Amino acid sequence: MAIAARSSQPAPPSADVLLELDGLKKYFPIRKGVVFEHRVGDVKAVDGVSFSIRRGDTLGLVGESGCGKTTVSRCILKLEEPTGGEIRFAGANIAELDRAATRGFRRRVQAIFQDPYSSLNPRMRVVDIIGEPLHIHLPADERGAIGRRVRELLDVCGLAATLGERFPHELSGGQRQRVGIARALALRPEFVVCDEAVSALDVSIQAQIIALLENLREEFGLTYLFIGHDLSVVRHLCHRVAVMYLGKLVEIADCDELFDNPRHPYTRALLDAVPVPDPEIEKTRPHQVIGGEVPSPINPPSGCVFHPRCPLAVEGCRRDVPMPLRLGDDHWAACTEIEA
Repeated sequence: MAIAARSSQPAPPSADVLLELDGLKKYFPIRKGVVFEHRVGDVKAVDGVSFSIRRGDTLGLVGESGCGKTTVSRCILKLEEPTGGEIRFAGANIAELDRAATRGFRRRVQAIFQDPYSSLNPRMRVVDIIGEPLHIHLPADERGAIGRRVRELLDVCGLAATLGERFPHELSGGQRQRVGIARALALRPEFVVCDEAVSALDVSIQAQIIALLENLREEFGLTYLFIGHDLSVVRHLCHRVAVMYLGKLVEIADCDELFDNPRHPYTRALLDAVPVPDPEIEKTRPHQVIGGEVPSPINPPSGCVFHPRCPLAVEGCRRDVPMPLRLGDDHWAACTEIEA
């Protein structure tokens, strides 16, 4: 029964899907030599990732550092060229877009980066940082409205108009991240990649930025890909969650379903690592500790990439790559040792 439920792809997307990844791969070549340079291997940063995001939803992408989350986002933003697979935005394969269509795509897809200080030009004033995308993309006859648009964005993102004349080093971390959000919204995008957008901020400031992202999603009908390490933030903000390990997608489900009923051994261990604020409960609750080290993406394990550290691993896990198994309406996990 479980075998019959397995599929090479997650559940087919609905007609309301905005972004779809189908078998996305990104390998970085390893080269040796100076005069006669030659390729000796690959870093398999992303290896066959498939998922979809519906309009107006937020998908959380989680996993250990180095598992390929940011590389996925860079491929979506066309900052990296995929090695294989497809990325379809609003039904169009972004690899096949011509120059004019790519320019339109960049207006519809924007990013909020992790470190608001390094992602802002320290030599530009805030009004110029926010207005730069408008100067690049708007026709010449519409640029007279840039100043008004920048003031609107400052207000929407909770920044005083007087801050527009300041430089990034004169702002707090939370203010700088609000500037980054305002810049991302300048061209009225449909889809925003939030790459660790709150992890560099204090906890109190994180709460404010998360509330701002939620309000903006509702007000402007935005769709988010939210990459994060803090699972409490992911649970609060996201509709669905995808879990990655060593370049592969191991589980994807609706947010509450994944947190309440994790099925893949890695997802369970990831959630077990989150401390409980009650010390009495924390002291008595069982923990599933993952042994060993994360393998190298240069030479990943055969079969299931998690099998060297998995408590459920059997001989078949070392040999066969697990196919996604449907566990519910929108719950998939790549493991041969769980049943539907």
